Amino acid sequence: MAIDSASRSDLLRRIGQQDQTWDILIIGGGATGLGAAVEAASRGLRTLLIERSDFAKGTSSRSTKLVHGGVRYLEQMNITLVLDALRERGRMLANAPHLAHKFSFVVPTYSALSLPYYAVGLKVYEMLSGKFSLGASQVLSRQRTKELLPGVMAEGLSGGVLYRDGQFDDARYIVTLLRTLQNLGGTALNYVEAAGILQSNGKTTGVRARDIETDEEFDLHARAVINATGVFTEQVLAMDGGGPPGSLLAVSQGSHVVLPREFLPGSSALMIPKTSDGRVLFAIPWHDAIVVGTTDEPVSGPSVEPHSMPSERTFLIDYVTRYLGRRPQASEVLSMWSGLRPLIKAGGGKTSKLSRDHSVLVSPSGIVTVAGGKWTTYRKMGEDAVNRVCEVHGLHCAPSKTADMKLHGWQLPNPQAPGEWGQVYGTDLPDLQTLAASSPQLAARLHPRLPFLTAEVVWAARYEMARTVEDVLARRTRALFLDARAAIEAAPLVADLLARELNRTPEWRDRDLQNFNDIAAGYIYAES
Repeated sequence: MAIDSASRSDLLRRIGQQDQTWDILIIGGGATGLGAAVEAASRGLRTLLIERSDFAKGTSSRSTKLVHGGVRYLEQMNITLVLDALRERGRMLANAPHLAHKFSFVVPTYSALSLPYYAVGLKVYEMLSGKFSLGASQVLSRQRTKELLPGVMAEGLSGGVLYRDGQFDDARYIVTLLRTLQNLGGTALNYVEAAGILQSNGKTTGVRARDIETDEEFDLHARAVINATGVFTEQVLAMDGGGPPGSLLAVSQGSHVVLPREFLPGSSALMIPKTSDGRVLFAIPWHDAIVVGTTDEPVSGPSVEPHSMPSERTFLIDYVTRYLGRRPQASEVLSMWSGLRPLIKAGGGKTSKLSRDHSVLVSPSGIVTVAGGKWTTYRKMGEDAVNRVCEVHGLHCAPSKTADMKLHGWQLPNPQAPGEWGQVYGTDLPDLQTLAASSPQLAARLHPRLPFLTAEVVWAARYEMARTVEDVLARRTRALFLDARAAIEAAPLVADLLARELNRTPEWRDRDLQNFNDIAAGYIYAES
């Protein structure tokens, strides 16, 4: 169903004016929130989700694009997290094969001792995956390592280890969760903010909501509220009388650079097992580009648009130079983005050492907060949160079924479909192609350096709740993440199409375009 300006207004009016009580109201439209919403709706609960920006605006669109158990968590002896994540990795690949797939990673080694060390560690990693294994790890000769990682630093190279993990498109996965929720009868709205908490006799009964687009406020009543707002968790808890900022979460920033494919032209990803700050670093082929990341820098608190620090830029470019043979020029960096991690505080210390486990907490007023965790375990986080809601609030909940539940569009499209990008639409691809064929303008490329069709802008507005130029170019397509300059050049056309599709005024179109250009400027790499 298309959700244009008029139908969105009608939906908001009905939700705000009807005397109805939802079973579960979820605040936050990232992986955790939408995972919980799909979990709740699939178990027969009347489910509403609100997000004050766009779905996946924050952390959930800014990951390293990995579906993995976490090799470094194994080194930290967090076996439970690794086991959970490996199981969930298998489920993501099975339930959304159009978005998540296995990928080969190679760890180059530069000493006689490191080769057996990583070979044993990755063999344990493989064994822990059990029936969800993606294939056996292999010890590689020096020559074979160079073949799989063309251009890798050859000096001192002793060999390598190949292992298999998962890769996905994070923001497109969020869109798929949104469509899945709608298929299950649930409701989700972006650009609707939780402006306050409704309470009666000390118990939470819903939220005071505000439509960001119109500034109108209305009450939403629910039997239970889930706080799934990631790095903004403590802001919601503060409205509920929670502790001061920083009492629950430590916020860490991770930055990435995107390079042309020729920096790593092979079919395998590079994994650097230990950087100078103790992190794992990846260079991964993704949508015909190379994503290099990530960093791990503590920051003072959350922000909507985090920006990389000079030290992060230097760190990433230095490691590209060291391992991929040449130093990228600023003009060769196609995009750069930063994301924030919500980490549960436990014992202090460096953020890279804090656990990626998640926690489910219940406030005195009954709000259920799910925080921490990692992308790969989003489904388990949602299941745990809904289980806690059912227990605390006495809701009648059917058993969980999401472990084996296929997501919207899950079957792979026709293998003859042009390009890798088309696969992200799954079984929706033929309908998108029909839309593209309806006019020469819609069948045209959005930009010569981008793989997207103009039809995808219209599709995003009609079927995927895109409201702004940024929604389209950052998350419905991945233009801003793949080539920031090309995205900026394509933005005026997107603004025109979106304004026409959503019946917007010329003034709105100009403001939206300017807002996108301001944001996109932060994705263009600048020398430190």
